[in-house]
Parts: sequence; C-alpha cells; structure tokens
Amino acid sequence: MTGPDRSRVIRLAEARTRIPGPAGEHSASLLRHGTLHVKLSLPVRPNVQTPHEQDEVYVIVRGKGMLVHDGKREQCQAGDLMFVAAGTDHHFEDFTDDLAVWVVFFGPPGGEVVAE
Repeated sequence: MTGPDRSRVIRLAEARTRIPGPAGEHSASLLRHGTLHVKLSLPVRPNVQTPHEQDEVYVIVRGKGMLVHDGKREQCQAGDLMFVAAGTDHHFEDFTDDLAVWVVFFGPPGGEVVAE
C-alpha cells in the first residue's frame, strides 16, 4: 500500500450518512485492507444474525444493549469492546434506539488459530 491509502481516519458523522444504504441496509462497509473489514452498524429490531466466517470485534460508539453470545447475555454500553470468535452465535437484544457499533472483521475464514 502506498500513498494516501496507507492510513486514514474514518469519522462517525460521515460514516453515519451512508446508513440507510440504497436497499435500506442498516450498516455500511467503510474499510477493507487484507483480511480486515470495518463497518458501522446501526442495529434494528429484531437483530437477527448468522455466525460470521471471520473473528469479529464490536466497539459500542453510543447507546447500550445486551449482547447475546455463546449462551451468555452481557450488558454493553458506549465505550465497551466485545470479541466474538468466528462461527459463534450472537446478536443484540434490548438495545436503545441510538445504538451505534463499529464492527471489525479480521483473520482467515474459520477464525485465527490460537495456541493454548
């Protein structure tokens, strides 16, 4: 990577203008670099998700709710970061209307292999 693509700043206000998308999407793809894929998501009810192929990090930008993942229910709010391994069932419940989440996918399909 050379030139202006080597680094950049993604501003929440600018990313927010891309939602809803042309077909009503509640998330917008903002950056791809190798296996890295960054999105902004404004979840809607019901928040139905299927397990993802890649490992995933969520960062709550604003709002709060409940992350249901791997058989657990955990409260989350602005400033929290959550990790969800590839293939893990998860979704948001009981969230405020202003919930905004940075979604960061990374690594190979099936998730990264971590030595125990």
